[in-house]
Amino acid sequence: MSAVPQSGMRGRVAGDRSALGHLVIAALVLVLVIAVLVSIVIGPTGVGLPDLVAYLSGEAQTLDQQNLIILEAVRLPRTAMGLLIGAALGVSGAMMQGLFRNPLADPGIVGVSSGAALAAVIAIVLGPTLLSPLAAVFGTLFLPLMAFVGGLGNTFLLYAIATRNGRTSTTALILSGIAIAALTGAATGLLIFMADDRALRDITFWSLGSLSGANTTKIISILPFVAFVLLIIPFVARGLDALILGDAAAFHMGIPVQRLKRLTILAVAAACGATVAAAGAIGFIGIVVPHLLRLAIGPSHRFLLPASALGGAALLLLADTAARTLAAPAELPIGIITALFGAPVFLMLLLGRNGRQTLEAL
Repeated sequence: MSAVPQSGMRGRVAGDRSALGHLVIAALVLVLVIAVLVSIVIGPTGVGLPDLVAYLSGEAQTLDQQNLIILEAVRLPRTAMGLLIGAALGVSGAMMQGLFRNPLADPGIVGVSSGAALAAVIAIVLGPTLLSPLAAVFGTLFLPLMAFVGGLGNTFLLYAIATRNGRTSTTALILSGIAIAALTGAATGLLIFMADDRALRDITFWSLGSLSGANTTKIISILPFVAFVLLIIPFVARGLDALILGDAAAFHMGIPVQRLKRLTILAVAAACGATVAAAGAIGFIGIVVPHLLRLAIGPSHRFLLPASALGGAALLLLADTAARTLAAPAELPIGIITALFGAPVFLMLLLGRNGRQTLEAL
């Protein structure tokens, strides 16, 4: 009688990282709670932890009026928007990497960033002139709405180009994305050349991202899109795991591959288009967070997707806190902070053994 492996006696197979996955997710929940508290109580003004405790315990009337206004109108909306945007960027990056079977993939590969950037620059440069009637109708929502429509429209265009006979080619999607990004980049550059000094300052700040414009209207506007990309996690996790073996293998395992691709691409495009529209372009979270977590808990999307949402939210909140405090009372664009953190980490990953193996496999 052959010996039964100890792992088999425990109901687990060798290499199973389920316990580690649960542990990492629990740790990330704790980190996120700490990041939320840090985001709310740390800043250039005097709002602190006692004020937050008093507010949450229903004793808001005991707070200084100025601190109460800062807490309700600035800190809480900013933290809520950071949670949503960070979670959307983290989980979208993990979904894109799983869909394209490429750990270097990022939501920008489906055209969200380039389309949103072009539409936003159009709004900034032409809003006061040719598009002034639209700007007057939508008011402060004009720029976010333009960016959202631009990102989503670009994604639909790329998807139409890459789809033939009901089948979407991943290779065609990537190559089309590169071509369309070059065209939109050229158009964006032309508009920047035409812009005045005021528009140039707005374009620069928007392109680096910021949560400074957080308010209830923006939070409500992006909530459905972020909720959608988070709610589909249980429905796409198994399919993304199967895609690691290739489209044909996933199809023979009973995965509706084309439906999975359509659902994932559209969900990521809508969520990232909405978040880019609300806070501008924020880089590296969609690449670095899933990549680091994949090294820790493995490629199983059942754990990787929720972990990426938690990690992305925590990282963005901590980066925003740094952006608000490092140069106080001025505020750094949050994209500078994420790039200063993300680029060195990404380079270290690429220069490591696993990174070299990834590049050789591409």
